[in-house]
Amino acid sequence: MKEKKFSPLLFLASLGAGGIAIIPFAFLQYTFPHGKGLIKITDLGHGDLGLWKNLFFHSLESVMIFFTIIHLVLSVIFFKELITFLKDKDYKNFINDPLKNAGIMAPFISIVMTMNVFIGPVRFFIPGMAANLQSFMLPALIFWIFIFVLLLRMEIKLLKTSFEKGFDVSKITFSWLLHPFALGMLTVTGTGIAALAKSANITHVAAFLTFISGSMGIFLFLVKIISIFKKHFTAEGLGEKQFLPGFLIVIPNITLYAISAFRIGHYLEKQHHFHLDSYFLLIITIAFAFETWYLLFGLSLLKDYFKRHYFQKEFYVTQWGLICPVVAYAVLSSFVYKVFVPSLVFYFVPILFLVIAIVLYIDLLIRNMKCAGLIGGKIECRK
Repeated sequence: MKEKKFSPLLFLASLGAGGIAIIPFAFLQYTFPHGKGLIKITDLGHGDLGLWKNLFFHSLESVMIFFTIIHLVLSVIFFKELITFLKDKDYKNFINDPLKNAGIMAPFISIVMTMNVFIGPVRFFIPGMAANLQSFMLPALIFWIFIFVLLLRMEIKLLKTSFEKGFDVSKITFSWLLHPFALGMLTVTGTGIAALAKSANITHVAAFLTFISGSMGIFLFLVKIISIFKKHFTAEGLGEKQFLPGFLIVIPNITLYAISAFRIGHYLEKQHHFHLDSYFLLIITIAFAFETWYLLFGLSLLKDYFKRHYFQKEFYVTQWGLICPVVAYAVLSSFVYKVFVPSLVFYFVPILFLVIAIVLYIDLLIRNMKCAGLIGGKIECRK
């Protein structure tokens, strides 16, 4: 899937596939009764289920397998392209432009998502991995620390560039939120290690490092979201259409930091003997409530965009950003079912958004492939 000109934002395609693979796992983890720890395929007890439940769970398992494969294949393809891009002269211009360089965060987000895919869907299907999860905690921590160092190094470099070079703040967009998005994905994975690992040394190291990445991410999120809203309040119109899908990137940011806080709560319970049931309820339900009104607000802003551009068969790489908010809302709704109210509403919301994510992803994949010349068909390919 080679574009005429590579963009790091293509990693949003592999990220989206990984996110869709996570939705059924999170749904089963928080809605299906099972023992302590992460759910695995043997917990479902397919032989004891009726026909319709078997078909339903097999469908969820098929989604996990299919989109895990897509995520891994696209990750390999895009990393090969990324290595070539890093050696190209265009990379220097790209990385030194504060209005564009947020795109370099997409590969980081995708590779950390790969860790979540292995801990979730991949482990779900492999009995040996599920039974020996603790033996993977140290290697996972080491790999996570490696990404942690690279990401913080890059983030500080980009912040330094922004301070030294300066830029026109009136031109910033919601894509700027890829910075806290990357730090949020790093943090949510690190807090997962802190919550899951039984070794005190591993949990303490993971927890402390996530305090660093999490505090940096929250700070940048607040600074950037205030700057972006201030810019939009003083400008006329919504801006260039290729940046409009970014309006919804607030939602995955909120999801990542809410789940991070949720997992840190589990770390505090296990390692420091806190009792945080009310804390879990407040963190998850408040985050989900915020996302609900913001999703409605974002969709109202994008109404004309979908009518005039998306459904007119245009494609540009930023459209891949539409997958992340759908995934984030679906995943967080499964948490709400567990910690707030086990209602049928919260049971079916993640399934509904899973279907939306799959349809949207397949549509975008076909458009992307048409623009890359891999399949035939008429479509307007935008930069």
